[in-house]
This record gives sequence, C-alpha cells and structure tokens, in this order.
Amino acid sequence: MTLRRTLLLSLLAAVSLSTAQVQAQEVLRVGTDATFPPMEFVDNNQRTGFDIELVEAMGKVMNRRIEWVDIDFKGLVPGLVSKRFDMAVSAIYITDERKKVVDFSDSYYAGGLVAMVKDGNASIKTLKDLNGKKVAVQVGTKSVGYLGTNYPQVQLVEVEKNQEMFTLVDIGRADAAVTGKPAAFQYVRTRGGLRVLEQQLTTEEYGMAIRKDTPELTKVVNAALAKLKADGSYAKIVGKWFSNTAK
Repeated sequence: MTLRRTLLLSLLAAVSLSTAQVQAQEVLRVGTDATFPPMEFVDNNQRTGFDIELVEAMGKVMNRRIEWVDIDFKGLVPGLVSKRFDMAVSAIYITDERKKVVDFSDSYYAGGLVAMVKDGNASIKTLKDLNGKKVAVQVGTKSVGYLGTNYPQVQLVEVEKNQEMFTLVDIGRADAAVTGKPAAFQYVRTRGGLRVLEQQLTTEEYGMAIRKDTPELTKVVNAALAKLKADGSYAKIVGKWFSNTAK
C-alpha cells in the first residue's frame, strides 16, 4: 500500500468518525417564547439573547444539539409536561406552584418584578401608588397573581406579549406595566419613553424547567451550568447581556 493511499484511507476514516459523532449527538428540544429581550428574542430572523446563548453553550458542554421550539409563554409548562420538548427556558421564575408540576435546574440568574411608568408620570412615584391604576401584565406570568394578592385595587390589563404591555403604557391605555427587571431595563435602554420605579416588587430566581420524569437530565444540566460558571464562560455571557441592565 502506497503512502498516499494510506493517508487517504486515514483521512476518510477520520471524516467517517467525525460524521458518526455528529449523527450520534443527541438532540435536546428546548421550548421558549422568544419575545422577551434581553433574555430571548429574535433579531434578523435569528433567536438570540442571554437564555439562548447560555443554553447553546451548555449544549456544547453536554454534547447535545439544541433544537428550539417556539411557543407562547403560557404554554411552556403545559408543553413541557405533555412532552412537546425536553426543557423550557424562557426567563421562568422558580416558584413553589410551578415546582408542583415540573423540576427546575439550579438558579442561573436573579431577577425580579419591577414596575414601569411613562417618563414624566408624576402620579406614580412608589409601588403603593399602583393601587387604583390600570397595570398591564403578560398572561401566565407571576405578575398576574402577585398583583392580585398584594395590590388588590390594581386594575389588571392582561396581554399576550411583553411588548404589548410597554405599548399600552406608552400610548396611555395603561398607567403602568409590571414585568421582569431585565426586560424593563432593556426597553428603557433601547427605546426610552418609560422609566422603572426604583423599588422592586420582588426578587426572583430564574430556572430551567425540566420534567419530573427526567431527573438525570436535571443532573446533567446542573453539571453543565456549574462547568460554565467554573471556567468563566458564564461570567462572559452575563457581562455581554447585562452590563447595562441595572442602575
């Protein structure tokens, strides 16, 4: 056998092995509602954002190819339970209520609920001023139940998408909007016209939702997250997306 033939056969064997490895790479289907910048959103027809980049990085650590499934936020937990996907990552707060039906990864970011009003609005200076006002919230989020319990005089205006809340405040059809801190500061930074009240309503932890019948996946996900935190990759992703999201 000539040296050239030997080299060619070696090259073909390497290519075949690489192809087999790619084909053997298991798919991890992840549900998300990519309408919540900077956590997840669509830019130039591509999903991007903190959650998207973090999960893709974790996929490489786990040797899993990430396949995204787009779904409205309110359908994330039901879709996960019905096995439409393996995991849901979409700025989901870890709550006792949700933990009754799904498991969560370790917390991967701390956020919280904040209130936004139109810049120049003098009638709402503190959280107690929300009572009696029209407050826009996204269907299926913690904002709905939290305001109903803690601010019973608030007139809730429920909408399907996060952007609709900001629009209603901007055009005066709602006095305020309550949403997650990252999205609030992202909107103020990029669009303007609204301001965030200094006092937060809550401090919350974000988690990746996983079905209760796949405990091994939860372990693998937590291990991948821990590795990214240990090698500095997590800090780089956080710095990229949140360097200017808080005052």
